[in-house]
Amino acid sequence: MVKKSGFNRYNAIIDHVFSEHFVPGCKEFEFTREEFERIAEQLAIKLPKNLGDLPYTFRYRKDLPNSIRATADQGLEWIIEGAGRSRYRFRQAKVNRIAPRDDLVTLKIPDATPEIITAYAQSDEQALLAKVRYNRLIDIFLGMAAYSLQNHLRTTVAGIGQIEVDEIYVGIDRYGRQFVIPVQAKGGSDQHGAIQTQQDIACCRAKFPTLICRPISAQFMSETRIALFELAVEDAELKIVEERHYRLVPAAEISPDDLRSYGIRAKP
Repeated sequence: MVKKSGFNRYNAIIDHVFSEHFVPGCKEFEFTREEFERIAEQLAIKLPKNLGDLPYTFRYRKDLPNSIRATADQGLEWIIEGAGRSRYRFRQAKVNRIAPRDDLVTLKIPDATPEIITAYAQSDEQALLAKVRYNRLIDIFLGMAAYSLQNHLRTTVAGIGQIEVDEIYVGIDRYGRQFVIPVQAKGGSDQHGAIQTQQDIACCRAKFPTLICRPISAQFMSETRIALFELAVEDAELKIVEERHYRLVPAAEISPDDLRSYGIRAKP
């Protein structure tokens, strides 16, 4: 067996999958997880223990190899979608990146994160979810009472396959309307993607059909600064409905001038 780093192995396998299916001019095609085993054996590469991590890596964490990206039409990029149990779909989609704006004001929020949580958080994603939860940032952002229902929900969605939602909240507003709020947590180099938002919406429609779905994505801008986005998908493109930036600080660091400025900017 050829010994390569994990990502180099992933590159070699996904590149081989693509080359076996792609023909010039095609916009999409499907492949199966079982192909990874055959290709790894064919290339004399040690097979990754978690086969599902291979497509996950290229869906959410890393760019596809240059050899694949070079075949996309102008203004489009290749993405990997779920297409059923252990099935995936390469598809060309419009290039779309969601990143925090540089020109947006940052609101100071009294940091309510327990110090022991901050001390022992195991990853960027876990730390981010904890800070959002303990500081009630979903409530503040959406203007409703919201409650964490479940973390890392793994389930199967018809026509998509197995998915994982980072965290699900349920909420209620002043009019009695009830909501389901799937939250993506993006730490490190992870990117927001239309695929995960589409999957979150499909999951919520299937499991909570009577609730209004409002997908949220959270991203660390720094250790104490968090961006929240409310997202929507229109014509298979990811759109930002609302974006807000929050800085978690000791209460003493929120000055009377800060409070006055927030009062001036508040909408009636």
